[in-house]
Amino acid sequence: MTSYMRLLRLDGRVALVTGAGHGIGRATAHALAQAGAHVAVTDIDEIAARRVVEEIGPGDSHRLDVADEAEVKAVVAAVAGKHNRIDILINNAGLGARIPTVEMSAERWRQVLEVNVEGSFLCAREVGRHMLASRRGAVVNLASIMGLVGGGHYPNLAYHAAKGAIVNFTRGLACEWAPHGVRVNAVAPTFARTRLTEALLEDKGMEQRLLRDTPMGRFVEPEEVAAAVLFLASDAASMITGVTLPVDGGWTAR
Repeated sequence: MTSYMRLLRLDGRVALVTGAGHGIGRATAHALAQAGAHVAVTDIDEIAARRVVEEIGPGDSHRLDVADEAEVKAVVAAVAGKHNRIDILINNAGLGARIPTVEMSAERWRQVLEVNVEGSFLCAREVGRHMLASRRGAVVNLASIMGLVGGGHYPNLAYHAAKGAIVNFTRGLACEWAPHGVRVNAVAPTFARTRLTEALLEDKGMEQRLLRDTPMGRFVEPEEVAAAVLFLASDAASMITGVTLPVDGGWTAR
C-alpha cells in the first residue's frame, strides 16, 4: 500500500529558493528543510539568507539578485557543483509597484517585470539544464491572486502584468518540460502580512476592505503558502503540472 505521508518527504533532494530571506520565501525554506531537503537559501539580502540557514539547520546561503543574469548563472553553478544536482526550484523573489499607471516611470515598470518575470525565467533556465539532464525535477513559481483578477483596491499594474505572465509562464514551461520528467506549477497567494504588504496595510481602511473581499475573512499566513509549495514540489503532486493553485481563502471564487 502507498505510504502517503512518505510522498511529502524530500529526503536527499536539493532545493533552491529565491527571495528566501523573509516572508513566504523564509517559510518555504523551513517547510522544505523539515521535509528533508537540503535548501539553498538565496536572497538579495545576504545577511537575511544566512540567518534563515542558521534557523533551518544544514543548508547553503547565497546573495542573489534574480534580475542579474551573471549572478543567477554563478549561484546555480555553485549549488549544482557542490551537490551535483538541483531537484527543486522555488521562484519566490518578487517586487511590486503601487503607483498609478500614468505616474509610473518606464524604469520602474521594467524593474518589476525584470524581478518577477525575467528573474523566474533566468532561474528556471539555469536550473532547468540540470533537471532536464537528470529527467526529474519540480519548479514552483510564486504567482498571486493579482495575476488572476484585476484587483481594483489600488493601482499596481506592473505587478498585475508580471504575475499574470507568471501564470502563463507556468503553463508554457510545464508543457515544454513534461516529456522530460520535470513538473512546473505555481501558487497564487492572497494577502499575507509580509514586508511586501507592510506599507499597503497601513493605508486607512485598506485592511478592512481586503478582508471583506476574502470569504474566509483573514489574510493567509506565510506557512500556509509554504505548505502548498511543499505539496507541489513533492511526489504527492507527481501527476500535477501546469497548475496555478490559489491559496486565497476564497478570493478568486467570488
